[in-house]
Amino acid sequence: MRYHHSEKLLGTAAELLVGVLEQVGVMKRAGNKDRTSKETTMSARMGAGSWIILVVLLLLLVATGVVIYFGWTLAKGTDVPASGYAAMAFGVIISLAVGFGLMALLFYSSRQGYDEPPVLIVSEDDSVESTDVPAIK
Repeated sequence: MRYHHSEKLLGTAAELLVGVLEQVGVMKRAGNKDRTSKETTMSARMGAGSWIILVVLLLLLVATGVVIYFGWTLAKGTDVPASGYAAMAFGVIISLAVGFGLMALLFYSSRQGYDEPPVLIVSEDDSVESTDVPAIK
């Protein structure tokens, strides 16, 4: 049973990745397939904007690795006081609380229908017709 559940999660993650790649423009669906179809094709050529974004992100990744390396090797023999650990723990707890709170609000607004597009609801006993909007024939 666990294998089936993990296989389902992997399928969902793959569909999510394909959806993101479609939005970026790197991947497109073959033909008029629906979103659940697994038949996709990579575009033969990425645009200049996609390459620029890819290069910038890779450079940021390399720069982060360099900063981590130098921070790790140059900080030998340095002790962090108890107040430093307390501040770090406080920052982690606050960051997690903000993340959990925002996710809770996201799910709440989605379930309550706040994310739906607005719809004009006209009551049946409303006999006043608008003169601003032409009638559709």
